Amino acid sequence: MLPRENRLTSGDDFRSASRKGRRAGSKTLVLHLLVTDESPSGPVRVGFVVSKAVGNAVIRNRVRRRLRHLVRELLEQLPDSGVLVVRALPASAQASGDRLDADLNHCLARVLS
Repeated sequence: MLPRENRLTSGDDFRSASRKGRRAGSKTLVLHLLVTDESPSGPVRVGFVVSKAVGNAVIRNRVRRRLRHLVRELLEQLPDSGVLVVRALPASAQASGDRLDADLNHCLARVLS
């Protein structure tokens, strides 16, 4: 579970990160990162989008839990006051944990550069 201060809950923040943020994709994931200068000391917030195209509710929740666990370990690498949206693609349903980890790290390196 992500700490409360690191959870992205506002629909407006999801939309602005998806539309204005830097984007990097792989076969299983798409990451959107928006770094704002409004409150540079604020914590990074992370949100997840797992659509019905990924699978039924059991599979979607499994993918979301796996991604949440992987992102929690990477919070220190993310910039303060950033908004990260992790969007799971349908291929993430069959992907192994190692594959999701590799894709997440690869995409994160691309959006941070």
